[in-house]
Amino acid sequence: MTRLMGTAAAVGAIAMMVTPSPADALDRVRWQIPMSFASTLTALGDTMPWVADQLRAVSDGAIDLRVAEPGALVPALSIFENVADGNIDAGYSWMGYEWGTVPAAALFGATPFGLESVEFLAWMTHHGGQELLEETFHPYNVHPILCGTISPETAGWFRQEMNTVEDLQGLRFRAAGVGGEIFAEFGMSVTLLPGGELYQALETGTLDGTEFSLPTVDEQLGFYQVADYLYLPGWHQPSTNQYLYVNLDVWNGLNDQTRAIIEMTCMAGNAYAIARAEALQGAVITSFEERGTNVRTYSDEQIAAFYEATQAVMARNSERDEMFGKVYASMMEFQAELRPWKEQGYLPRDWQSRIED
Repeated sequence: MTRLMGTAAAVGAIAMMVTPSPADALDRVRWQIPMSFASTLTALGDTMPWVADQLRAVSDGAIDLRVAEPGALVPALSIFENVADGNIDAGYSWMGYEWGTVPAAALFGATPFGLESVEFLAWMTHHGGQELLEETFHPYNVHPILCGTISPETAGWFRQEMNTVEDLQGLRFRAAGVGGEIFAEFGMSVTLLPGGELYQALETGTLDGTEFSLPTVDEQLGFYQVADYLYLPGWHQPSTNQYLYVNLDVWNGLNDQTRAIIEMTCMAGNAYAIARAEALQGAVITSFEERGTNVRTYSDEQIAAFYEATQAVMARNSERDEMFGKVYASMMEFQAELRPWKEQGYLPRDWQSRIED
């Protein structure tokens, strides 16, 4: 009996040695991840570093993504092109900088008067968004994974007051994506500059105004020091969606478990990003006002004009590009389907001021 027990113990010990651990079943992934935004930009550039840390933890180091600051490996706004060409395995960026090549990309990055962050996640995961994303990008040999969605952007920092849409005429303004094309409808001279160049451009008068990101990010970039007027709401970008761009050949070369862990950790990154974004913005808006910034809300007339221009631009781009039209139609169908719940299931955003008045 003692001999039998000893034999069983030995067999058990051998089984423990040869049974693979979860980490052993994973591919060893060693990617450098260039980013479009600096990791120091709160709630914008710090999501991918957080995701990378979680991936190392849950994979016991098998999946090791090393983030690189903008420009360290490739130009900040060229993540898509470099992943598509196979120059890098993967990268992290806001989706939309490539919309000259992939028009529908701008919609996945941000859709003016479109889906807010939680709504966008619902559309992506339960109403065909993921399938449309892959249909859009796989022909370019890129597999994007939604990996960080955050709250609306500010609608613009200006050196002077904007009382009507006519005041926008002739202004030099920085904007990205579809929003930039809509701003141009009002006679603005629209250009695209990286975030790090915007402070000086405002300070020297090269720009009359800019939109860029969340209040926390705008604060870090110092816009309140060189522009007296901040306008809300962020109608042009109700959500800001960033993606882990992976070369499709590289992605297809991974096993199912490795792909699943990356996807699940990016989904956790979406929750982390929207929670972090929502947690911080109210205090920053208050601090702007305390430091003398004139925080303004666009009038109903201005918002109506922006919406009318948006409809024209969306119709034009939908006619030009079949995939753009397909993605936009899907988003708008879901927005319409959701409207009864959104309008009746939630308290109005201004309910507190209504009852206090």
